[in-house]
Amino acid sequence: MNNNYNWYSQLIKPSWAPPSWLFGPVWSVLYALIFVSFGTVFYKVSKKELPAIVLIPFVLNLFFNFIFTYLQFGLKNNILAAVDILLVLGTLIWAIIIIYPYVKWIALINIPYLLWVSFATVLQLTVTYLNK
Repeated sequence: MNNNYNWYSQLIKPSWAPPSWLFGPVWSVLYALIFVSFGTVFYKVSKKELPAIVLIPFVLNLFFNFIFTYLQFGLKNNILAAVDILLVLGTLIWAIIIIYPYVKWIALINIPYLLWVSFATVLQLTVTYLNK
């Protein structure tokens, strides 16, 4: 896997790209927020406190988030990673909108995730463009 990260370090990135060491701490915090908020959604659906349809964007978001690393670093495919990060962003927005009427705090706790994914989307699209 180290070879894959070396590949990424060789890519042309914009001057405003954060240092690579920042991604680990940021994602650690975000994964904790995701675990609590998404876990609450899954729990409330299982207890019939929320309609099952609410789960769709949350499940899709987890799936797209999960495959991003493989697409970017495993396949080394910037285009697929760019498409995927757009899907992460889209499903996150959908999840926030769909959960807000039911459990506002879950929508609000995902604002840092939304901000980071928005930034990561612009970064990925820029890296993809610069390395076409």
